[in-house]
Amino acid sequence: MSGHSKWNNIKGRKEKSDAERSKIFTKVGREIMVAVKEGGSNIDANSKLKMAIAKARQYNMPNDRINSIIKKNSEVDSSSFIEQTYEGYGVGGVAVVVKCFTDNKNRTSSDVRYAFDKFGGSLGSTGCVSYMFDNKGVVVVEKNDKFNSDAAMELAINMNAIDCEDEEVFTVYTEPNATAVNELVSAFESAGYTILSSGVEMIPQNYINLDEHQRETFNKMLDKLNESDDVIDVIHNLEEQDGE
Repeated sequence: MSGHSKWNNIKGRKEKSDAERSKIFTKVGREIMVAVKEGGSNIDANSKLKMAIAKARQYNMPNDRINSIIKKNSEVDSSSFIEQTYEGYGVGGVAVVVKCFTDNKNRTSSDVRYAFDKFGGSLGSTGCVSYMFDNKGVVVVEKNDKFNSDAAMELAINMNAIDCEDEEVFTVYTEPNATAVNELVSAFESAGYTILSSGVEMIPQNYINLDEHQRETFNKMLDKLNESDDVIDVIHNLEEQDGE
């Protein structure tokens, strides 16, 4: 398996502009909203909410803002919002999955289709590319001065991890559910390790390379998709290059 594909995104979190950070907070806030809607506001009893809060903190979202989102969505009806997933191909045959959370399906569908069409992609039917990805719980651990590879590997094995990668960061794969991810995070944090990111992710089975022109076009499509507040995540199987 190739190295963890989102590591470059993790490295750049603290360098985001205020505008970019505000958009990220909006998207992560919607994930918290979904979790509260599905499982209630009790963090201890709602593993999905616990994972969403952990993600928010990884992006340095203030606790006051997190608590405000939880309180607001505990008191109001958010049933008008639905989760929506779109699948298709970008330029060069790159498989793309777009995860959304919206209160206006027509608006979101239109925005996603426009981004695909404008930059040489094609929107397909449900399931057309998702089979190219494996759902896994993913926990990324920082390799700082206190990190010990052998001890981290032993801990992962004891926690019934599926697989590990010891590269620029230490990545642990587990079952694709919030409970398994949260248990793994708790174990590593209790042992003194620093968690860079965690969540349930779609991991590409294979990666595709593009030439410079195609890559530029594909990245423009990603930027256009991420302009929408309705878009929570865009998953793809383009092989990342240094600096992206």
